[in-house]
Amino acid sequence: MSQTYGKTRWRRFAVVMVPTLAVTAAVGVSVAQGALAASFSVSGTQFKVSASSLTGKGFTQYGTVDVQGNSKGPTGEVPVAVSGFNSAIINDLCQSVIIPTPLGDYTLTINAGGDPSNPVTATKLFIDMTDLKATTATFNNINIGVAAGTITNTTGDAVNPSDNIGDGSGFAQEADSATLTGVQQTAWATSAGTFSLNGMHLNVASGDKPCF
Repeated sequence: MSQTYGKTRWRRFAVVMVPTLAVTAAVGVSVAQGALAASFSVSGTQFKVSASSLTGKGFTQYGTVDVQGNSKGPTGEVPVAVSGFNSAIINDLCQSVIIPTPLGDYTLTINAGGDPSNPVTATKLFIDMTDLKATTATFNNINIGVAAGTITNTTGDAVNPSDNIGDGSGFAQEADSATLTGVQQTAWATSAGTFSLNGMHLNVASGDKPCF
């Protein structure tokens, strides 16, 4: 009896986890090799991102609304703040997401850039977030309170073209560069032209074990 039960549970576990891990591993390897543009949106599920430091050039920040399936309300609309960078260097990057399974919750974690001489690098990086904390945040030549439709630092022709910013008159800010330390973010989506995860390590562990 217990043997059959055990087999059933592992079979159900495999059905849920194997496709997820296979796709994630393939995407992770391709991104680490710089083979494709990166876009992370985990079925309308928020995920956590942390880093010991993030240094970016061509910084922009503005508000928009993400549509994430049925994650929030009938239309799945989630108000977010978008931070964009023309290019970024990230140390000690950690991304984690909780995956419910028939065996309980599991945490999928990706770590990269732990070696200071080989950090994570990204271009055209956009992070759609609902919460951001940093030990320090320094902005160079910042311009606060500009219209979202006029910022050009990140794309060269206004904001991320996939974002819904209404008539473009909403609040935004931009800076030549930004340096943040002790970064902790709760995000709904991340996209980048290239995202090189140097020293990448993907891990799946039982329980709720986020980056922070």
